[in-house]
Amino acid sequence: MGAPNCLVTNDWICGEYLRTRGEELTDALLQHVGITVASVLIALAVAVPLALLVRARPRFAGPVLGLTTLLYTVPSLAMFSLLLPFFGLSAALVVTGLVLYALTILVRNTLAGLAAVPAETREAARGMGYGSLRLLWQVELPLALPVLMAGIRMATVSTIALTTVGSVVGRGGLGNLIEDALPTFFKAQMLAASVLCVLLAVTADLLLLGLQRLLTPWARIRTAPGGE
Repeated sequence: MGAPNCLVTNDWICGEYLRTRGEELTDALLQHVGITVASVLIALAVAVPLALLVRARPRFAGPVLGLTTLLYTVPSLAMFSLLLPFFGLSAALVVTGLVLYALTILVRNTLAGLAAVPAETREAARGMGYGSLRLLWQVELPLALPVLMAGIRMATVSTIALTTVGSVVGRGGLGNLIEDALPTFFKAQMLAASVLCVLLAVTADLLLLGLQRLLTPWARIRTAPGGE
């Protein structure tokens, strides 16, 4: 007799599952990536203007930082339930919730990065005739990039983890597979989806780290061994 099928014996490690359910895993992974990318990009597009507003109008710091922090403390299931009347059972529901969570990290890191730009650098740029907009794009944001990228990395990894909770509305990417496997304790599916989620987070973090190093070559020069 041949060896029993690992799907029949419900083994944790099962090559047959990967072979027969590869398309299902790929679809879930692509949905997970799509939701994560959309959420982080939208959050970044909202966070940077908010941070610039807070810097220009310090009186808004308390309300903006307080609100984003408060939103981060709301449990994910409660957040999705509060948004349900507005978005229904859709991907927009999950993306909106993830955007609200990411704002806390991105707003604070953007502010921290801008605050770390030396005052003498700003003064030197102004002395060279830089206006406010040119100063922001060509001096402040590039120098704030390492701190901002650190925030993007944290927000991305956090969003990848929280996306799985979207399985409650059928928009959780790999989380859908995990939730579907729980009632029958389908070991191979739970393990495969969980490992892919971890690998996705690690891969995204490494890719963003590589992008950060590519965009900030001066940081590598400054920290090089034996550098002056």
